[in-house]
Parts: sequence; C-alpha cells; structure tokens
Amino acid sequence: MTYCVAMRLRAGLLFASDTRTNAGVDHIASFRKMYQFQIPHQREIVVLAAGNLATTQSVMSLLNQRLNSEGEHLLNVPSLYDAAVLLGHTLKEVVARDSGGGMQSQGVDFGANFLLGGQIRGEGPRLFHVYPQGNFIEATEDTPYFQIGESKYGKPIIDRVVRYDTTALDEAAKCTLVSFDSTIQSNLSVGLPIDMVMLRANQFEQAMQPPHRIERDDPYFLALRSGWSAGLRKVFDELPNEPWFDA
Repeated sequence: MTYCVAMRLRAGLLFASDTRTNAGVDHIASFRKMYQFQIPHQREIVVLAAGNLATTQSVMSLLNQRLNSEGEHLLNVPSLYDAAVLLGHTLKEVVARDSGGGMQSQGVDFGANFLLGGQIRGEGPRLFHVYPQGNFIEATEDTPYFQIGESKYGKPIIDRVVRYDTTALDEAAKCTLVSFDSTIQSNLSVGLPIDMVMLRANQFEQAMQPPHRIERDDPYFLALRSGWSAGLRKVFDELPNEPWFDA
C-alpha cells in the first residue's frame, strides 16, 4: 500500500508521496513513487504512482524510455491533457501485456493509479487522476486535490483546511504532512520517508528542484506531529461532555 497526495491551488501545485510499498512483521520495503519530467522554462510535470509495483515501474520505465523516440512522449505532448492520455494508454498497454488482457490474473491485481500534474507553457497548472482502466479525471476549483493509496485517514484534515483560492503552498504543505502523520499513525502500510515537491504557478524554474525528502528525524515533521497531537488532545478536553448519560 502507499499514500500519495497532489493539490492544484491558485498558488500552484503540491505533490507528496510516502516510500513504503510492502509492510509486514519481518519485511518492509521502500521505493520512490514520485517522478519528474522537465524542459526548463517550458514544462514541469510530476507523476505519483500507487498500486502494483511491477505495473507502476514498467509504466514509468516505458515513459522514460520513449523520451528518446520520435513518437509522442511527456516532453513533447502539447498539453497536460495529452500527457494524461499518454499515461493512460501506457498503463493499459502494460496491464494488457502482463495480465493477458484482464486487470486480474491468477489472483494478482495488476492495477495501478497515477496522479499527473504540472504546467506546460501556454496553459495553466493542471492535475489529473489516472485510473487503472486508463481513463482519468481532472482536478477543479471545487475539488482541488486527489489522493491515491491509503487515503481515508488523511482525508478529513485536507477537507477541512484546503481551499483552491485561499490556501497558500506553505499551508498546503503543512496540511499535507499532518494528513500523512494521521495516516502513518493508523496504518502500517504507509511510512516515512515522505517526498514532496511544490511548483509555483507560472514560474517555470531553470531546473526543477528534486523532491524534498522528509526523514524520520526531520525536526519540522517531529514538531508538527507533536503539536498536532497536543492540539487535538487540548481541543478534545475543552469540548463539552454529553448531557444525557446521567439524566
């Protein structure tokens, strides 16, 4: 399992992913789930992956391999929509190849989900959720974020805090890390380190920064975790008790 979050806000885009792909009593494996594609001053694209590890690695390997081909690839498609179409087609190609045409084969689920977002000069920032079947939806001002993987534990805080128009990128980062902490606390299959990238709208960098990696001993994350836990307990203690139990 995994947990990935991507947001499209007026201020820009945020992407975050954990690195745990398998968890058990005696086995924990970590793999990077964030991929970046860039032409300086022209396009910035980030892809997050969740699902069958063999499928996601094959899809990303093909997308990288085809960057040197004469056909359509992530560095020459005219729009982010076309990038999502390309990713969906590549996903369907890999699943059909490995599963014999179906999503399930011999009890193995070959499905995968992807979040693809960024900006290509000439259009605004965009964000897509690509489903295992290869189709996709786009983030809107009403629904400015997507989650894939183990999403239920981290969703409530994002729903309460994030707004397309008013949430700044640093606030989005803080909210996202609280969302990850809540998920990590409740589910063994999600774990540190966390990779995070933020892209400001309409500010194409000469070189897109590599993901900022948040390790177990990261002082900001530890302070955030401690402050959030203490704050929750304080608010809980201040809430009134039920009035009917002893009535």
